[in-house]
Amino acid sequence: MAVKSRFPIVPIEDIPASVPLNRSRQHRPVVLVVDDESAIADTLSEILKLSGYAATTAYDAEEALETALVNPPELLITDVMLPGMSGIELAIRMRRIFPNCQVLLFSGQAATADLLTSAKRAGHQFTLLSKPVYPTDLLHHVSESLGVARGHSANRAS
Repeated sequence: MAVKSRFPIVPIEDIPASVPLNRSRQHRPVVLVVDDESAIADTLSEILKLSGYAATTAYDAEEALETALVNPPELLITDVMLPGMSGIELAIRMRRIFPNCQVLLFSGQAATADLLTSAKRAGHQFTLLSKPVYPTDLLHHVSESLGVARGHSANRAS
């Protein structure tokens, strides 16, 4: 029996066409997408791949850490509510291992505000996107995050 998702389905034709970030076909920023709902992780990863990123997926925090050690991400996109270790804990660990890794969190639950406040008090600043994450919003935030990581606007050539 298939599990019904509470998120709307976005037709593939509504996903923006691939746009090279830095006009170079040689560098594809590595983005790690983590969500325990495989349909969400796989869909976001596919959107990123279609838009020129080297996206990989993981379905829990432990798998994400193992994946990152093999292929270090420039950007981590993770659900806040994961089984075991939360997405915020994952983001903090990821930043300790890879200090230049940018982080985008997403959640469909209002309870994540307390977790974010606690992380902020500990000196961690993360961007939170609300579920459902729409392709154009996702790509905007990804581009913006990776542009900040490089110290320039993502629309300018390096």
